Amino acid sequence: MQLEELEKSIGYTFKDKELLKKALRHTSYANERKLESNEKLEFLGDSILEFLSSKYIYKNYIDLREGEMTKVRATVVCEKSLYKVAKLHNFSDFLYLGKSEQKTEGSKRPAILADSVEAVIAAIYIDGGLEEAEKFIIENLKDAILDATKHVGDKDYKTVLQEKLQEHGEVKIEYKTIGESGPDHNKMFVVDVEVNGKFLAKGKGKSKKEAQMQAAKKALENFN
Repeated sequence: MQLEELEKSIGYTFKDKELLKKALRHTSYANERKLESNEKLEFLGDSILEFLSSKYIYKNYIDLREGEMTKVRATVVCEKSLYKVAKLHNFSDFLYLGKSEQKTEGSKRPAILADSVEAVIAAIYIDGGLEEAEKFIIENLKDAILDATKHVGDKDYKTVLQEKLQEHGEVKIEYKTIGESGPDHNKMFVVDVEVNGKFLAKGKGKSKKEAQMQAAKKALENFN
């Protein structure tokens, strides 16, 4: 498919088309052709996304406390949320993937799609400035932010799991980091949650906190 279709969907036309191509270029493709991948753009896009989403939350949800704003941002600036943006604009049709990723349907992997959204955010910023990047971010995430604010007072999964496990007395709950992978700017952590030394569930995330939360969520799902 033509990149013009993606530009039309995201509402931004690039002056430098090569910049958009680089934002969609996965490392597997770049390594095969000795080109620069989208990893550095992804790194920059992650910071821009966090800053501009923080600014939007600060300006539009003045009644939220600092901790609540942090929780809303964490809910929105995550792989799941960015994956939805990528799906909305059919990013999978435009990704440049190497042969190995093509064979394993890498264009459908949430992590690859979410990373490409961050890279495109950085590309929009470089090509058109902060205002254009902000326009794209808010247009695509304002509904998710609104939804997150409605649930900001809800208990998190770790708290709910702790209360459930301690209904009949004290127990020892531990979250153990059993693995980590990826470069420093894009780590992936794996965490086990145990109760009294017994394994309950495993979780993954881009931070230890996110991985712990996912492990607690999985444990609750297993109980249910």
